[in-house]
Amino acid sequence: MSERLSLELEPADTERLANLCGQFDQHLKQIENRLHVDLFCRGNLFTVQGETRQARAASRLLKQLYTLSETELLTPEIINLHLQDSGIAEIADADENIPHADEIIINTKRGAIRGRGPNQKRYLRNVSKHAVNFGIGPAGTGKTFLAVASAVAALQSDHVQRIVLVRPAVEAGERLGFLPGDLSQKVDPYLRPLYDALYEMLGFDHVARLIDRNVIEVAPLAFMRGRTLNDAFIILDEAQNTTTEQMKMFLTRTGFGSTAVITGDVTQIDLPKHQLSGLKQAAKILQDVEGITFNYFNARDVVRHPMVQRIVMAYDKAGEGGSSDAG
Repeated sequence: MSERLSLELEPADTERLANLCGQFDQHLKQIENRLHVDLFCRGNLFTVQGETRQARAASRLLKQLYTLSETELLTPEIINLHLQDSGIAEIADADENIPHADEIIINTKRGAIRGRGPNQKRYLRNVSKHAVNFGIGPAGTGKTFLAVASAVAALQSDHVQRIVLVRPAVEAGERLGFLPGDLSQKVDPYLRPLYDALYEMLGFDHVARLIDRNVIEVAPLAFMRGRTLNDAFIILDEAQNTTTEQMKMFLTRTGFGSTAVITGDVTQIDLPKHQLSGLKQAAKILQDVEGITFNYFNARDVVRHPMVQRIVMAYDKAGEGGSSDAG
């Protein structure tokens, strides 16, 4: 059913309205294209026309963005992120699924970080309350970035004493043996998404100091055997490339006061064909174990460029994997 909604954005501010609409109304066109609505504006008076759910979502989004326009320069990237909250998959307001009081907001050097949409919000809430958490889904869904943000928050609030970044030494079509350095140095380039997130949240110099003091540790999965990690926030990235034995070994390293987050994309497994992914098996064996949460993401949770979302959805439809980072 089609609906026509009118809204008046207050206060009427020329600069904020220009910020909201974007150059040549590019932000409004972006909203129109994604939500399949028609937007008309005259000064601070807006009209939204389209199917009822889409029109109401667009109306909510305009109000949110106008509030944001007072303190932040809006860009197509920011518009895209907020479009996730308007529910391209299910247009209902995400706040109806997760009460505002239960929403996790992480304050870092880059500003406040919060979940975009119900899956990310649920993921952050679970990580804050449980010892072992899995984030499973395609590239660009924020599962790794939000795990790092949670680790930074736990470190800054003294809930943990260090952050441990772990990755299996399996590469997408490459061979570690040809890279210079020891195994830790060979694995470093493959942990780049984790490093980039840390640099963005804490700054390059601060991260370097924390690494020097061993407050942030890079540990190839092979180096985890025999260890027990207490008071640590441990992130295992690219977990789809662990074997069954490696996954069991990693999960039993968790000590008192520690939180473990395991992220991966089961459509991008680089193990030999005869080897079962430890991530896939863990999802079956541990599904009902108390204290362990499984958080699943899909193409509609992608928060990168809209093209990434369309690519992931196309591969999902074809029933095939791909080759990119686990997001």
